[in-house]
Amino acid sequence: QVQLVESGGGLVQPGGSLRLSCVASGLIFSAYVMAWYRQAPGKQRELVATISTGGSTTYVDSVKGRFTISRDNAKNTLYVQMNSLKPEDTAVYYCKARRLGVVYWGKGTLVTVSL
Repeated sequence: QVQLVESGGGLVQPGGSLRLSCVASGLIFSAYVMAWYRQAPGKQRELVATISTGGSTTYVDSVKGRFTISRDNAKNTLYVQMNSLKPEDTAVYYCKARRLGVVYWGKGTLVTVSL
């Protein structure tokens, strides 16, 4: 079956960096549009960044210039490099795979930005 497994979360100080990974299995990774979402405590899940099958990227305004989404189709892995982290980036980060109306989600990894 399809699995998306996120990793790389943790506690980081403001201004620090983290790289999250999402390893996919059970699907043709290169055929899927991939995305990172996040959900902060008490808030709705929001889209952070997307990457198309061809490598085109989009970002929510709040992370532009700080986050970089990328994919390695040979490794079936999605990444997001997060720099200049802020306390408001604290959330559970989820990866999502989408193709032709079919959607798969990972279980998330927690990122906490705090002193």
